[in-house]
Amino acid sequence: MEKQLVVFELGKEQFGIGIESVEGIVKMQEIVRIPYAPSYMEGITNLRGAVLPVIDLRKRFELPAEEETRDTRIISANMDGVKIGMIVSSVSEVLTIDDSIIETPQGMMSGVNTQFITGVAKIDSRLVILLSLPDILSSEEKKSAAKIVEGKS
Repeated sequence: MEKQLVVFELGKEQFGIGIESVEGIVKMQEIVRIPYAPSYMEGITNLRGAVLPVIDLRKRFELPAEEETRDTRIISANMDGVKIGMIVSSVSEVLTIDDSIIETPQGMMSGVNTQFITGVAKIDSRLVILLSLPDILSSEEKKSAAKIVEGKS
C-alpha cells in the first residue's frame, strides 16, 4: 500500500506527515504571543481570516533552536479536528512511498521518546522520520488550542 507524505525539515533532519491532514503551507508570518502558553506554543496567527494556534515543532521535540530563514514555513494541519500551525525549517516535497520501505520504531531507537513516531522510511540514501500527527499534542493540549481559537481561556 502507498502513502502520500509532506516531507519537511527541522534542522538537518527530515520528517514526514500524511498529506491528508495538511490543509496548507504558508511562508512565515506575524505570530502574536499568548501569555502563559507552553514554551513550544509560539502564539496565534491570522490565516485566511481564521485564528490559527501555532506551535514550533523544534521546541516541541526538544531539538536545538535555529534562526528563521526565508525557507521557514508554517504547515497548517488538522489534528483530530483542531487546526494547528506548525513551524518547520522548510518544506521540501510531497512524496509517495510504499509501506514496504517503512521500519517501525520499536526497538530501533531505544532510550528515545518515540511517542510521535510511526516509523522511518528509507528512501535512497536518506531517512525520513514519519510522525503521528494526532500524537504531537496531547488531548488536553488540543483542547487548549481549540479554546484559544474560540476565544475562551
